Amino acid sequence: MSMQTRLKRCAAAAVVLMGLSGYFSAAQAEDAPKKYKIFLSLSYSGNNWMSETANIIKSLAKTPPYDKMVDLQEVISGTDPQAQISAYESMIAAKADGIISFPISPTALNRVIRRGCGQGVKFFMFDSTVTEKCAYNISYISAGAGENMAQQLVNELGGKGKIFMNRGVPGTSVDKRHFDGAMHIFSQYPGISVVSEYYGYWDDRISQRETAKALAAHPDVDGIWSELGEAGVLNAVADRKGRMMPIMGENMNGFRLGFLNADYRKRGLSGVSAGSPPATAGYAFKLMMEVLTGKRKLEPANIEYPLPWVTADQMKLCQGGVIADGCNVFAANLVPEGFSTEIYHPAFLPEITLDSALKGVPTPGTTIQPLPEEITRAADEPGINCERCQAAPDQYKLTKVQPTVKP
Repeated sequence: MSMQTRLKRCAAAAVVLMGLSGYFSAAQAEDAPKKYKIFLSLSYSGNNWMSETANIIKSLAKTPPYDKMVDLQEVISGTDPQAQISAYESMIAAKADGIISFPISPTALNRVIRRGCGQGVKFFMFDSTVTEKCAYNISYISAGAGENMAQQLVNELGGKGKIFMNRGVPGTSVDKRHFDGAMHIFSQYPGISVVSEYYGYWDDRISQRETAKALAAHPDVDGIWSELGEAGVLNAVADRKGRMMPIMGENMNGFRLGFLNADYRKRGLSGVSAGSPPATAGYAFKLMMEVLTGKRKLEPANIEYPLPWVTADQMKLCQGGVIADGCNVFAANLVPEGFSTEIYHPAFLPEITLDSALKGVPTPGTTIQPLPEEITRAADEPGINCERCQAAPDQYKLTKVQPTVKP
């Protein structure tokens, strides 16, 4: 065989091999799942709650099959709406498939969200909401934490007394909705007097400091209504020694442990733990992925996450950090006292464990489970989750507690 013939045959074989290589590469590309570019956009940060929400999303993104499908990037922009607008613009320019976000304002972000929707980006807001109609809002705030906690406090005070209100981060839809709901109840009772209203910024340390100041000015206070940060509120009250009082708060671990403290209960601590589940973020992320992958047909909507509601006598310690048998509070050596306990839901987030929320790691041996087909639609609330809409006549209806005293 001549050298020329051999060279021709080698060249032909190379062409065949290159063709086969291209064929198998194309086949592998077709078999590989689509990679989705997802951005996690946080505004306010620095408290346990926000870290937990981010960790829950990260743990889900690392759980099969999402671990092969999701390219997740986190951006923290702070409390300036313009900074979050700029962050959104960068994400849109980077060809994001989806943006899952805690928005700092219900209205200031609308224009950039609308522009992103026009370019095919899916916006999923968790906990806090926006009024732009092309965004998906997933939140528990329309479930009525503010008004139900307020009515519980009124009931325990017999309709009369001086109270504090520890609010959250100014300008957010969460703080506005909680406060409006609470004032709807308090304003019906002339015997209830709000003697101090302050912002704890959803932080237990800031809340403790501000509550201590309020106690110094009003030592005769009879009860406290608090957004997240209530573990610090409890500490300020406990540090004062002597008489304690009803405190309506959210689900920080230190707060819930307070109700298991026999001395605190003897001194007069009572109340309820409700609201602010970090699990909302995981639920929103799974909804986003089901929409992006075509497993769920869902147009932009306001979706309600169920309101946690645990009374003082329903606190149950989890054994060894394992979430089982309806337990709802962890030992003090396992988590910070400002840790928000509502991280798990048996139907929505069976993949989540304590390590998921603390470290952002997937649970070994788990895979992503589909969400229940049915979702709960949130009511339209002007300035909260819609712009030009009419609030329901029973916008602040009570769902967890009924009045035991007449206004």
